[in-house]
Amino acid sequence: MDYSTPSENFFDSMLEQLQKTTAAIPQTQQRMMDIVGTGWSDDRMVKVVVGPRGQLVDLEIDPRVFRKPDAAELRAKILKASRDAVRQSTEQAQDIVNENFPPELEELRALAGDGGLENGDPLADAFRSDADVYAERQEKKK
Repeated sequence: MDYSTPSENFFDSMLEQLQKTTAAIPQTQQRMMDIVGTGWSDDRMVKVVVGPRGQLVDLEIDPRVFRKPDAAELRAKILKASRDAVRQSTEQAQDIVNENFPPELEELRALAGDGGLENGDPLADAFRSDADVYAERQEKKK
């Protein structure tokens, strides 16, 4: 689509999409609040469940983990399961948001930049997990 000289049809289409999106806000909010992410450690000894905002809502640790206590290993399992759970909930939220934006948004984002997180895409940046941001900061400190 050529955005150099926007046509009236383009604006009509965008307005129609905006009206549909606005009308769908209550259902979208409910879908967003219903999001649950679940992550497991590789050995399935740790299960983490996060809610729609990526906050921990449940943690299950198999008692067999305590047969050979290793705090560092348990920490790693919990963090891995947490990252997976948050990633899952974030992907669900991103899918819901993307469903409600006009298809032209991708083209508009591409015009604004290369459309990727590495290039400062504010929409993609909004879906970064705290764990990813923290890991990036730790890496910069090295």
